[in-house]
Amino acid sequence: MTFPSVIVLEAQSFQRSLIVAALRQLGLSEILQASNSAQAMELLHQKESVDIALCDLSLQGLDCLEFLNFAGQLGLVRAVVLFSDLQPQLHRAFGQMAEFSGLNLLGVMNTPVQASVLQKMLLLYDQEGTQDSPPSELMCTLPGREEILRGLDLGEFRAYYQPKFVLVNGDVAGAEVLARWQHPSRGLLMPKDFLAAVLAYDLIDEMFMQLLEQGLSLLSMLHRNGSALKFAFNLHASQLRASHLTEHIQQALKRYELPGSDLIFELAENGLLDFQSETQESLVKLRIMGCGLAIDDFGSGFSSLKLLCQLPFTQIKLDSEFVNSLQQPRSQAVITSTLALARSLNMELVIEGIGNAEDCQSLEEAGCELGQGFHFAQPMTAHQLISWLANRSENGVARLV
Repeated sequence: MTFPSVIVLEAQSFQRSLIVAALRQLGLSEILQASNSAQAMELLHQKESVDIALCDLSLQGLDCLEFLNFAGQLGLVRAVVLFSDLQPQLHRAFGQMAEFSGLNLLGVMNTPVQASVLQKMLLLYDQEGTQDSPPSELMCTLPGREEILRGLDLGEFRAYYQPKFVLVNGDVAGAEVLARWQHPSRGLLMPKDFLAAVLAYDLIDEMFMQLLEQGLSLLSMLHRNGSALKFAFNLHASQLRASHLTEHIQQALKRYELPGSDLIFELAENGLLDFQSETQESLVKLRIMGCGLAIDDFGSGFSSLKLLCQLPFTQIKLDSEFVNSLQQPRSQAVITSTLALARSLNMELVIEGIGNAEDCQSLEEAGCELGQGFHFAQPMTAHQLISWLANRSENGVARLV
């Protein structure tokens, strides 16, 4: 048997030492240890990958399942063993959530961890032969914490803007603010190249604040020139667990003398799986400021209708996968039912990923009103957006709404 490499992610040092001792007793020698997810991501980046992650389900902050989602997507971990003091009937549910990350779930154990049970799970990994899985191409490109900090300090993270449109007449309904990293050696990086690391190293607030500053500065200039747009910013649900971010947004709006109604904040649907009361409080504060709230990538996660009704969302953004398969009856049914749901809840529906005129016409005929995608406009810099808006105005193209 070839002994796998492992990383133990456990906040309690005593419990972590017991697990490491059990692993050494079983003959494993290549063992990484981390007390939090940011440290674990840093270690994985340095080593490039491990075979198995042993993760405590009670981990705070960027929690265990979210960490595994990032690590799985980036190919940094191949299999996982979960352990907790939760009731056994919850193990299966957590196990299924871990498998959504594309990882081979070897099992869920109660604490304290027993060496005999752990040995059986390690044998399962060996039998599956997953240690021979090829490493992800992304492993070598995942940026480290210091690299991201340098990029933030030097202002390398830039806001790009993708307009939203009224389908029936092409009027501009606003723009979504997207993150890009103008890397000095690797060129322009997309979120898939850095966002998981930014989240794991808990630097997401710093990046967001820089994008917010750039966006509000542009909005203020557009207002002075007589152009009124609404900008939509992406937020991760974990950012709303503390009050400082909403306070920062409120202060920034005051500095630029802009109303909250000029902003929409988009939260990915799957980020609401681990919903907390602090998140709801922050969402309510944003609505009190007048800001709009959107559920992003709707249809890709598992949010409940009850939660949708309880939270003060004003907009639903349907995941682009349903437009990509628009001719399939299932996708048509999802679009029709989501449109009916949005109308019944007095919410706007935005269709993402519209790539051609045919799909645009089909969506318009179905009753959809708002959309964005490459058919209308690709993401652009602030200077490009200003020129683009000016050209539309000079050529008498559809107005702003």
